Amino acid sequence: MSSESPIFSQTYDLLRWLLPLAAKMPREHRNGLARRIPEAAFAFQNTLIAATKTPAETAYLLSQADIALAELRLLLRLARDLQALSFKQYEEGARRSVEIGRLLGGWLRTLA
Repeated sequence: MSSESPIFSQTYDLLRWLLPLAAKMPREHRNGLARRIPEAAFAFQNTLIAATKTPAETAYLLSQADIALAELRLLLRLARDLQALSFKQYEEGARRSVEIGRLLGGWLRTLA
């Protein structure tokens, strides 16, 4: 899969949306959640890039990407539960992560 695939543009858009959001989180969450959420999103993106560059390990790396996406979803939910994100912000993050997950699942199915 090339880096022109929709999953890469969707992931980029997610990062572009997440970074300012994390920077505006309440002070008590800046060293924890506000740092971990973008880290998880970047880890996901890096794993996708590695999957395109190492064909022999693509299936393994995509399963790792799935784990990173699950971590990101958990962090977004935790941020909502701790009121570091509004419901509308959480809803937007969930919508974006579901779409990315759908694209990731499609990529995984092409390998089977």
